[in-house]
Amino acid sequence: MSGSDTKAALVLSVDAMGGDEGPAPVVAGLALFLRDEPDVKILLHGDEATLAPMIAKRDLGHAVTIVHAPDVVAMTDKPSHVMRHGKTTSMWSAIDAVRTKEASVCVSCGNTGALMAVSMIRLRKAEGVNRPAIACLWPSRNAAGFNVMLDAGADIRADEEDLLTYAMMGASYARNGLGLKRPRVGLLNVGVEEHKGRAELKVAHELIARAAPKGEFEYVGFVEGGDLPSQRVDVVVTDGFTGNVALKTGEGTANLITDSLREAFAATVLSKMSALFAMSSLKRLRKKVDPRRVNGGVFLGLNGTVIKSHGSADATGVAAAVTLAAQLARSGFTDKLAARVASAASLAQDTDIEDASSETAKDT
Repeated sequence: MSGSDTKAALVLSVDAMGGDEGPAPVVAGLALFLRDEPDVKILLHGDEATLAPMIAKRDLGHAVTIVHAPDVVAMTDKPSHVMRHGKTTSMWSAIDAVRTKEASVCVSCGNTGALMAVSMIRLRKAEGVNRPAIACLWPSRNAAGFNVMLDAGADIRADEEDLLTYAMMGASYARNGLGLKRPRVGLLNVGVEEHKGRAELKVAHELIARAAPKGEFEYVGFVEGGDLPSQRVDVVVTDGFTGNVALKTGEGTANLITDSLREAFAATVLSKMSALFAMSSLKRLRKKVDPRRVNGGVFLGLNGTVIKSHGSADATGVAAAVTLAAQLARSGFTDKLAARVASAASLAQDTDIEDASSETAKDT
């Protein structure tokens, strides 16, 4: 392979060791991904003695380069401990590959708190971002099959300027991740009426409405919890506390429905026969709500793109996360996101100046 070909290749950085099941599902997921994307190169971070036989067994050596990192961030490790003692871990190494521009995007199944903390230390917040956010995909009735929700738990707080930034970042993600030319953005509230909600929500409502033309998205106003899977909106903006509660509630409800259906169809001989007749419909339903298809929360607002895969992800889930990483890398997502954030910061500053001028005029 020539030097120019090597330079042109898309390179992704993957943490092999952080998941609940260790590196086996990560390597299996990469094998699935590389079947469809044979030209992508992978930097796989972890213990070389453990990973080398797995890579050799699946004949992935042509696409996967092992970067030796002897230590692992456990799910129980506190972010503060990892920041002080985690430099030799696979997670730290995987993020550093994005920092040094060796790779375009980092994917990890590891500890979410530690991953965000290390990402913020090594990549730093993008200019104009006060609080980064985690964007997740929510199954919906839209043509794309999903809505974007953020923040899903990066920070429990968010003031009006943070919510404006989330709107700009979420619209950029929907544009580049879901292929929506003009995403519809909504602000999560306890009602759609303009007089409802906390003070910062009312201010954010006005800021986002003003930003919509410049941000090239449509602002639909306040939305409620029932709109998360609806066709009314493509991007739902909220603070991390509310978003994380909504996400965990949705996951729990989906599991309850799945288990209840399974129990109902297994209850009697007649119900088992009914299940056979309904098998094709049940498979379509399972595919639509399968969390593995949307595996990967994207950290937004950093000088680099990091994707958090579920800790319990299997090969299908890992392949989905890496596929998303490749899609965002090819779209130039990080640079486009930085431009959107700069627009949000400029708009918020202009609004502050306008408000100050208005107050001065009143006083005179």
